[in-house]
Amino acid sequence: MQMLTKFESKSNRVKGVAFHHKRPWILASLHNGCIQLWDYRMGTLLERFEEHDGPVRGISFHPTQPLFVSGGDDYKIKVWNYKTRRCLFTLNGHLDYVRTVFFHHELPWIISASDDQTIRIWNWQSRNCIAILTGHNHYVMCAQFHPKTDLIVSASMDQTVRVWDITGLRKKSQAPATMMMEDLYKAGPGGDMFGTTDVMVKYVLEGHDHGVNWASFHPTLPLIVSAGDDRQVKLWRMNDTKAWEVDSCRGHYNNVSSAIFHPRQDLLLSDSEDKTIRVWDLTKRTAIATFRRDHDRFWVLTSHPELNLFAAGHDSGLIVFKLERERPAFQISNNELYYVKRNILHIHDFPSTADQEVMSVRKLGSPFVAPRTLSYNPAERAVLLTSPFEGGSYELYRLPRSLGGTLQEPSDDAMKGTGHAALFIARNRFAVFDKNSQTIQIRDLSNKETRSFGTPGPVTDIFFAGPSTLLMATANSVILFDIQQRRIVSELAVANVKYVVWSNDMSMVALLSKHTVTMATNELKQTCQINETIRIKSAAWDESNVLIYCTLNHIKYALTEGDNGIIRTLEQPIYLTRIKGKKLYALDRDGKVNEISFDPTEYRFKLALIKKQYEEVLHIIRTSNLVGQSIIAYLQKKGYPEIALHFVRDDKTRFELALECGNLEVALETAKAMNKPDYWTKLSAEALRHGNYKIVELCYQRTKKMDKLSFLYLLEGNDTNLRRMLEIAQLQKDPMLRFQNSIYLGDVKERIQLMKDMGQLPLAYLTAKTHGLVEEAESILKLANKTEEDVELPEPCKEKLESIPKPAVELEDTNWPLLTVSKSFFEGAFIQQQDKGSAVAPLSGFTYNDQIDNIEEAGGDWGDDNDDLGLTQKNQETTRSRRESEDEDEEDQGDGGWDDDDDIKAALDAEMGNVAAKETAEFVAPTEGVSEAALWIQNSNLAVDHIAAGSFDSAMQLLNIQKGIIRFEPLKAHFLAIYQASRISVPGVSSSIPYHLRRQPETSSHRHSLPVVVYPFKGLVDTQLQQGYRLFTSGKLAAAAQQFKSLLHSILFTITSNESESSELTQLIEICREYLLGLAMEQKRRSVTGQTTEDMKRALELAAYFAHCHLQTPHMQLALRQATKQAFRAKNFITASQFATRLLELAPPRTVADEARKIQSVCERTLTDELSFNYDQYNPFDVCAISYIPIYRGSPKVNCGYCKATYLPEYEGRVCSLCEIAKIGS
Repeated sequence: MQMLTKFESKSNRVKGVAFHHKRPWILASLHNGCIQLWDYRMGTLLERFEEHDGPVRGISFHPTQPLFVSGGDDYKIKVWNYKTRRCLFTLNGHLDYVRTVFFHHELPWIISASDDQTIRIWNWQSRNCIAILTGHNHYVMCAQFHPKTDLIVSASMDQTVRVWDITGLRKKSQAPATMMMEDLYKAGPGGDMFGTTDVMVKYVLEGHDHGVNWASFHPTLPLIVSAGDDRQVKLWRMNDTKAWEVDSCRGHYNNVSSAIFHPRQDLLLSDSEDKTIRVWDLTKRTAIATFRRDHDRFWVLTSHPELNLFAAGHDSGLIVFKLERERPAFQISNNELYYVKRNILHIHDFPSTADQEVMSVRKLGSPFVAPRTLSYNPAERAVLLTSPFEGGSYELYRLPRSLGGTLQEPSDDAMKGTGHAALFIARNRFAVFDKNSQTIQIRDLSNKETRSFGTPGPVTDIFFAGPSTLLMATANSVILFDIQQRRIVSELAVANVKYVVWSNDMSMVALLSKHTVTMATNELKQTCQINETIRIKSAAWDESNVLIYCTLNHIKYALTEGDNGIIRTLEQPIYLTRIKGKKLYALDRDGKVNEISFDPTEYRFKLALIKKQYEEVLHIIRTSNLVGQSIIAYLQKKGYPEIALHFVRDDKTRFELALECGNLEVALETAKAMNKPDYWTKLSAEALRHGNYKIVELCYQRTKKMDKLSFLYLLEGNDTNLRRMLEIAQLQKDPMLRFQNSIYLGDVKERIQLMKDMGQLPLAYLTAKTHGLVEEAESILKLANKTEEDVELPEPCKEKLESIPKPAVELEDTNWPLLTVSKSFFEGAFIQQQDKGSAVAPLSGFTYNDQIDNIEEAGGDWGDDNDDLGLTQKNQETTRSRRESEDEDEEDQGDGGWDDDDDIKAALDAEMGNVAAKETAEFVAPTEGVSEAALWIQNSNLAVDHIAAGSFDSAMQLLNIQKGIIRFEPLKAHFLAIYQASRISVPGVSSSIPYHLRRQPETSSHRHSLPVVVYPFKGLVDTQLQQGYRLFTSGKLAAAAQQFKSLLHSILFTITSNESESSELTQLIEICREYLLGLAMEQKRRSVTGQTTEDMKRALELAAYFAHCHLQTPHMQLALRQATKQAFRAKNFITASQFATRLLELAPPRTVADEARKIQSVCERTLTDELSFNYDQYNPFDVCAISYIPIYRGSPKVNCGYCKATYLPEYEGRVCSLCEIAKIGS
């Protein structure tokens, strides 16, 4: 048995100690009058309480309330609240030193023992003394309540121990009585409020030869232990009628200060002024251990009410200790846990949670010392246990074949031996380490030594390291030792290793010291080391080689790269045995197997990030709820601020992260939300670095930095805004800003006027004279009553004055042109997530069905290029199934149907003529009025309303003026459909005119009416756009082009109801233009079938231009996939690698991503381009929609008047090739 010290303090003499029931706190009352509150787990002093005058001898925590009580040589008993850190009240009544104080475990009572020969019981709620126990005729050194029954035991210097019965006092105190709330805080006088029958002396125990210093009850048995100045510890037994002495424990050679029962084992503990703590066998009454200090006498001893801890106070402080290791010996084998609990070997099955007792191992070592290690041999079903008792011993056990029936107790002494450690190293061999002789013996299963050898140095312990290898721990290092060759394989400098934990595949090892976790490979190459301030208790590896370890109060994780964090807190220490998924299995100190659920998301996220498993990272982000400053700080530290930005909701943190990753849009959004000058200033500085003048301008406006704003307009060459700034300066009467702007504008007259207004006539005259304004100079002289003779001017400068430079070219966009750069994997993925239906997407209606998002199912023409890329030795022929039949509507691209429309119009005219003739024959027609259709023309300037009214000519004129439309044949079907739909009317009552369907049904007057909407905006998005997307995905390129072209024509006749729809309609035109251009280039590329260098070069150019169209993310994946393969076939490996990188950034499906990674890996071996072609991905460009040649930024170009498609200037005046209706350059 050994004393395991957990905490030790240095202070004045400690006369009293008390454990808190739940928290890791201990109180120490000192001889100098101070009370200290320590956290023995952290080893820190929490508080001091100093109100007693003289030594404080008694101290005790309340079991449930935030209270403690103290008693001292000032005759006072004080009750304290440790939360408020103050004394609540003082109980006065004793006439001499107060020796001990204790709370009752249930009732609001305090018991105190004093040198005034009395014991007092106090009600701490009413603050009154409710009983005075007299009978001792000398100092009462100790008095305590029984933990369960109504008894008190007291010890006195009169050489007696008395047992008191307080049953009557309990009954008396529980009688019904009226008590007000105020009565709880009223202090009452001390005194015996009850008769002497309330408390009676039950037994008087005589047997000590000198005064008795301590007496205490056994927690469960009818036993009492006492300690006295006769150097004896006496054991007493009692029943209902009598009490008697059982035995005496002799061995101390000075006064015994106190003695207590071990709460869990049949042991006694006593401490003495002979500077020792002794442990006694309760059944044999013999000393089994002695712990000695060199210079300190012991004065008090106590045990923890719930844990296996003890504390003793001595001359120079206190010590917290335990007498046994509480870590159970265990080992995992497959799905079974083998462990020892209360000297019985157990097997726990993890899947079924069944627990089976196998055999008794109590004969190993001492019954009071638990086994230290357990080694299991599954091949032979043998268990090897070691015990640290008396220098160390081991025993080999063969497990019984049947586990039922009574417990077996092996009795073969041949299977025992001495040794500090023993463990299996092979199926039929185990190693025994003799620490004294520093030798290692190899024994077989019959416990016969086969060989032995000395250790390579002073070894402290050995551990398993695989077959025929050992890990040897020395004071400063760990050695990997090969038993067969008897040589050191490798060595790692790690001090004082206590435990070794191997990963499931034996590739990693964790070396646990008292405050250090060191992780290394199986070759002892250190990967990281983690230091803890709290003691480390155990560890286990999970399936992904992440180490889960626990300290006294936390479960933590550690990655092999060094990152670590907290999983959860612990109330009591546990010993990890196994990690499976989200379940953690551990043994507690009582030997019970616990299953604990935990969330591994945080460390799996970090592990995936470190290993660059970006798909896993993205999956975790989308399916979990990772939050917290630690995750954000970690992402910043690792260089992923764009991911941290995805987690953050706090505007301030979001703003800082947006600046860090250069996301000015998010920074602007959060700056608007916070609207504080500091953030606008930071944003302006960052935007200026990016050359984003529009954001800089907004920031300067919000912070009212007029001088900087003026200079910004000067840099832009924006004379209009500079003129406005000048006007603002005039309104604000700011002469410096006015002067600054007048210089920027080169406005000499304004400068002269400013100087005149400010009374600076000499400067005004010089300015006018310098710039040749003779008349203005003369007027200034007149104003100053001067002549030219009165003014002496310096010699004029012969050189021409510098003027403010003007911009050579007026730019539409003042922001700096930006290179096209690749987004990170996560930025692309987050954008894709927004495109798929994010609430903040600007055009949520333009997204499409998930059923067409999977590009792995893309068919049709997309399958044409899936030929052999030469990625493997064998040809990889990929065939794609095509649909056997297509919809007839998609296949029929004919121009029929126009003659039918003429017939309908003729029939309508004939029918109207017949009706008119009939009416004329019956009656005289009234004066002709204005038809409702004619009012539509008057009320609207929209071409669609003129078409509905039948005025096709005016509609064409409007379309030509507003949109530059010059070719109307493709619009004929739309004209007729609109006209026919507007003819629909609701018949009225008899003899009344029909009612036309109107755009505004609530409008009763036909004078303000407008025709019904034929092409609603929602219908375009929900039907026509989705159909175009679907055709594109299925690879029907011609049909998709026709669909987008029809949609583009329909937009001309679409009426929106608000600004939002109007903006979305403009974006819809852009979508159609991009898809039409991309489809045209892709069809052109597929028509290039030659294998010459020029043909391959042209095909590669078209594929590259197609990959720069603005398409939806899945469709962009298709374009990039085609471009990647085209470049790879042309052996342009640099270009192919660039396209593959862009494709992977869009998070494509797994098969597509695998193909792209293969291409990328092949390209990276030979980074060359075989063909030189007209493509620069870093220089923004538009593509001419006729010649399919790039037009780089700054080059001359013209645009279609309607769809804004880009063309070379030589094509100006021709019909747009995309929309086929508008004029280029109009």
